[in-house]
Amino acid sequence: MKLLIISHTPHYQSNGQIVAWGATVRELDHLAGLFDQVVHIAPLYPEPDPGSSLPYKAENIRVHPVRPAGGETWREKISVLQRLPEYIKAFNDEVKIADAIHVRCPASISLIALVWLALRRQPKYRWVKYAGNWNPVEKSPFSYTIQRWLITKNLFRGAATINGKWDGQPKHIRSFVNPCLTDEEAEKAAGIARVNRLTKPCQLLYVGRLETEKGVGRILEIAAELKRKKIDFELNLIGDGIERAQFEDEAVKLDIAQSTFFRGWLPRPSLDEYYSGAHFFLLPSSASEGWPKVISEAMAFGAVPLASSVSSIPQILNETRSGMTFDAEDTSGFTREIIAIIQDPARWQAYSLNAVNAASLFTYSKYLEQVKTLFKDFWGLEFVSE
Repeated sequence: MKLLIISHTPHYQSNGQIVAWGATVRELDHLAGLFDQVVHIAPLYPEPDPGSSLPYKAENIRVHPVRPAGGETWREKISVLQRLPEYIKAFNDEVKIADAIHVRCPASISLIALVWLALRRQPKYRWVKYAGNWNPVEKSPFSYTIQRWLITKNLFRGAATINGKWDGQPKHIRSFVNPCLTDEEAEKAAGIARVNRLTKPCQLLYVGRLETEKGVGRILEIAAELKRKKIDFELNLIGDGIERAQFEDEAVKLDIAQSTFFRGWLPRPSLDEYYSGAHFFLLPSSASEGWPKVISEAMAFGAVPLASSVSSIPQILNETRSGMTFDAEDTSGFTREIIAIIQDPARWQAYSLNAVNAASLFTYSKYLEQVKTLFKDFWGLEFVSE
């Protein structure tokens, strides 16, 4: 069976091959194991790879690159209309040989794909993944709102998967996990986590884009408050972004530079060193998160997540008793909780072990079983195991 994927995942040319955002590549490499052929229509950017990308390992994945469109400025938004004929042609060319289609939202190209699907009958198997915040409290971009409406009304005539469980969720919308670990990685991380203890200095970790919306400035405020409270800590920030220099200057101004380390983007295997040493994983994000994969990666190593109360994050952390959530702006709440847990090592240990157990939910093997169940329940299709 042949699968057509449409997504906004950034792709780049690097050393003569196409690479893309590492987390998505790993997910699609595993998903490709269920299909004979996978074609991925996605934007190819002219600039160099930012350092967070990987090449596909699955030999049955072929990338159909298109020019990127969309953004924050009006000119960038108008570029979506300019790219419309190119996108539609790519969809029409590739769908001719596709048995199933998988649209990954939210994004400009996925909005076009949803409308395009609503106007055609084939292919039969249609699966939409909405990776963002399905139930935002604050106003979200208009295109995101339209995509959620199209998915809710099932105008694309298929099945959808989202993060979290929500009141009034239609039958064609399933709650899914956001996978990030192989069984071997989860087992190895669990072995490390179960011998970890809460020691000094307290190890704080963040992994992701270095930008205000993701809460990096708030993390620095939390660290500064911990220093004022005489808490011995080390903060590792892994990632990069155009605001990095500003955050480095802010760390100096807050007098926490000696305990704060900006590591830049690191390859996925290199993250294990930092995950395994972390006591707390911080994510005071105000972005439209779904379920960030970095949280479950950190949980696998026993790091206790303290995150903002966005989307499905509080649902999962509360259900598994593996971490806590706060309003993104409540940096004092984050700080108080860190101090309270440091003063009660047994409590940290309990959260840590719960995090390890919860991380096993986010393996690729469990994800593939969910995909198989989705196709069987909606279309009576069973994948043949080799």
